[in-house]
Amino acid sequence: MRILIIAPHYNYFVKDQVEAMSELVEEIHVFVKHNSLADLISKVRIPRLSDHAKNYTYKSLINLNKKPPNVYVHVLSFPYIVPDGKNYTLGLAIYKKIQRVITDKKIDFDIIHSHFVYHYGQAGSLIKRKTGIPFVITAHGDDIYDFPFRNDRWRNIILETLKFADHIITVSYRNSTILSKDLGVSGNKISVIPNGFNPNLFKPIHKDVARDYLGLPPDKKIILNVASLVPIKGHDVLITAIKRVVRTREDVLLTIIGNGPLKRKLVNIIKKRNLEKYVRFEGIKPHSEIPLWMNAADLFVLPSLSEGNPTVMFEVLGVGLPFVGTAVGGVPEIITSEDYGLLCPPKDPECLAEKILIALEKEWNREKIRKYAERFTWNNIAKEIVRIYKQISSTTWRQKNEK
Repeated sequence: MRILIIAPHYNYFVKDQVEAMSELVEEIHVFVKHNSLADLISKVRIPRLSDHAKNYTYKSLINLNKKPPNVYVHVLSFPYIVPDGKNYTLGLAIYKKIQRVITDKKIDFDIIHSHFVYHYGQAGSLIKRKTGIPFVITAHGDDIYDFPFRNDRWRNIILETLKFADHIITVSYRNSTILSKDLGVSGNKISVIPNGFNPNLFKPIHKDVARDYLGLPPDKKIILNVASLVPIKGHDVLITAIKRVVRTREDVLLTIIGNGPLKRKLVNIIKKRNLEKYVRFEGIKPHSEIPLWMNAADLFVLPSLSEGNPTVMFEVLGVGLPFVGTAVGGVPEIITSEDYGLLCPPKDPECLAEKILIALEKEWNREKIRKYAERFTWNNIAKEIVRIYKQISSTTWRQKNEK
C-alpha cells in the first residue's frame, strides 16, 4: 500500500505518525506547503510579525532527522501574502503543485490522506475527484469547530471537501459530534482516533539529571507550558493564575516554551504584575529537547480556550508528568481520572490557580500515568489508521467490481 499525505508540516505529530505508519505500508509520499515569505519575514526587526513567522519557516516545518527510507517528503515552497485563515484559494494552489510533482516524478499511490479539512483536505478532495483514489481526512480542531462557522464561503469549502472524503478520522468524540450534528457527516464515515506520542522520545528521565542538563534551579517547583503564543492557548489566563499561586507559595517557576505574536504583550503583563522572577520564556526548542523539559518539571499546564486533542498532552503523560488544563475539546476524554491530572473550565484563572496549587502538593504516581499513556503510542495509533486504509480500499475495490 502506497500513501499520499498532505499536511501543514513534516514535524511534530505528522512526522511521528507517518514514521510509525512507515513500518506497515510500502511507501509514503508527504506533501508539505511552505510559504517562502515566512523565512524572509522571520528575519525582520518587527517582533510581533517576525515571532509569528518563525513558526512557519522551512526549518520549523521540516524535520528530516531519522526519516525512514520509504518516506519521501516533497516541500511545496511558494510565496503568498493572504494569511491562511483568509485564503480561500490556497487549497487549489496546493492541489496544482502536488499534481505537477506527481506527474513529473511519476508517483503512484493507493490512498490519499489529508491532515485538516481546509487547504490540505481541499487539495486532497481535488486529487480524489481527478483520480478516483480513496480519500481520508483527519479533522483535528479549528478546521471543523471554527472555519465552517466563520462565513458561508468557508462553510461551503469545508462541506464540499467532507462530501468527497471516503472516511473522516477525528481526534475526539466532541469533534465527531460536530461533524455529524453540525456538518451533516454520516456517522458510519467517522472514526475517532486520538493523537499519540513517540515512546522512544517521550520517556522518563530522572528529574535531577534533566534539570542539571538544562541549567534549571533544583529548589524550585517548575511548572511547564509548551504552546504557541497565540490567544487560543490562554497564556494570559495562566499568568493571572500564577499571580494568585505566588501569593500562597513563592518557590514556583513557570517555564514557557514557544513563540508567537503575543510574546511582547505577555512580557508586558508579567512586568506589570511583578512576576519576572516567577515566569521565564524559553522560546522555541527542538522537538527532541522537549522531553528533557517535561522530565525537569513538576507539573504541566495547558490553559487553552479551545482544542482538538493536543498532542503535547499525550507526550506529557508519556513521561509520567501530571497534566493540569482546561476541559475543552478531547482533553476530558483523555484526562478521565484525577490520577492523571486536574481540569477546570477555560478562562477561569481562579480555578486554574487552585488546581495548580493542589497538583503541586499532591503525591503523583508517575509510573501509573506513564502506563496509562502506553495505549496512545504512535505505533498503536498507526495500526488503527492503516486498518481504515485497508477498509476503504477494500470497499472501493468491491464497488468498482460491482459496476
